[in-house]
Amino acid sequence: MASSTTGDGVSEAQTGKQSKKTKNQVDESDLLTVPNGWKEPRFSRDDNPRGLLEESSFATLFPKYREAYLRECWPLVEKALGEAHIKSSLDLIEGSMTVGTTKKTFDPYAIVRARDLIKLLARSVPFEQAVRILQDDMACDIIKIGTLVRNRERFVKRRQRLIGPKGSTLKALELLTNCYVMVQGNTVSALGPFNGLKEVRKVVMETMKNIHPIYNIKTLMIKRELSKDPDLRMQSWERFLPKFRHKNLAKRKEPKKKSVKKEYTPFPPAQPESKVDQELSTGEFFLRESVKRRKKMEEIKVKQAEALTKKQEERNKAFIPPKEKPLMKKTIKGRREETSISVKTNQMFLELCVVIIGLTHILTVTAPVDGKLDIQAIKDRVRKAKTKKLGAPPMNPAPPTSTTDKKKKKAKG
Repeated sequence: MASSTTGDGVSEAQTGKQSKKTKNQVDESDLLTVPNGWKEPRFSRDDNPRGLLEESSFATLFPKYREAYLRECWPLVEKALGEAHIKSSLDLIEGSMTVGTTKKTFDPYAIVRARDLIKLLARSVPFEQAVRILQDDMACDIIKIGTLVRNRERFVKRRQRLIGPKGSTLKALELLTNCYVMVQGNTVSALGPFNGLKEVRKVVMETMKNIHPIYNIKTLMIKRELSKDPDLRMQSWERFLPKFRHKNLAKRKEPKKKSVKKEYTPFPPAQPESKVDQELSTGEFFLRESVKRRKKMEEIKVKQAEALTKKQEERNKAFIPPKEKPLMKKTIKGRREETSISVKTNQMFLELCVVIIGLTHILTVTAPVDGKLDIQAIKDRVRKAKTKKLGAPPMNPAPPTSTTDKKKKKAKG
């Protein structure tokens, strides 16, 4: 019995420890999670009734092309900052914007928000979006991307990749992070909640390091779906997230000039011959000075003659007539053939017309007498019509042959 009582006591103590552990775990999880719909209370005048001890101010420069827009929207900026009791001034001569606290300012962080506002306006962010920085749950981040890539063309391509076709990539990033993103020049301005700004910075920096933003957008979409499940809130999400491997498919470029390594020899290379040794080997060393000079002069004259001939050839190139193009001749021949064919067709057409007219004339003249046609008369008329020369003369008339001359002589005789 004693053993059973001791066993029950141990089991009760273990269960008590387990329950304490579970309670602690539950308490920690409750602390880590923010309740739905909870908001931090707004900083009011009651939190700091006496105001600030010292006045502080911030100034920033803006580019020339923003002057017209800032001049239009500056009354709205003054009105928005006046609610937080912050004074603002626009200097168009220097091209600067200045914000500062007043005696009525009670929120110490309001001047920091005003500084961020004028920074965003200088970076081409529209006023409608930049005013949101004055809210408590909003923050901004200006990411400098100009120095991340050395090559200018590569930088422009990667920046365009971040924007995407018709701004689709940037729009997807804005929807997933609940941030407003503005790509302008060498900077990327982001405005939104803290968690979203962290993701935007990560995507921008990795895009400049040649990692496509679509991979990060895919992981953000998966994280968004996983955050909706309360059971997975305290678990690791690594098993669900995709793992992209870098595939370097491009082959390494081979150098144009390949250096071939020589075989190793323990002996040093032979010493090069001096000028005296070379003269001794050729026999010039034993010649007189006058002979050496004459030989040098002959070599110089030979070189000069070669240079002169080359120059003369180059000058004569301008006087050589260029060869005529053979294509033009072909086209002319083709045109001539076409004209000759057209002339022949015209002649044939005229002959046919003559024959037809002759036949009609014969038929009309030799009308049937008493219902009978005189066939012999028709044949004679056709022969006479053939011998008659009507129409234009031929282009290249054939020379008369000997046989035709003989026939004519016989006819005359």
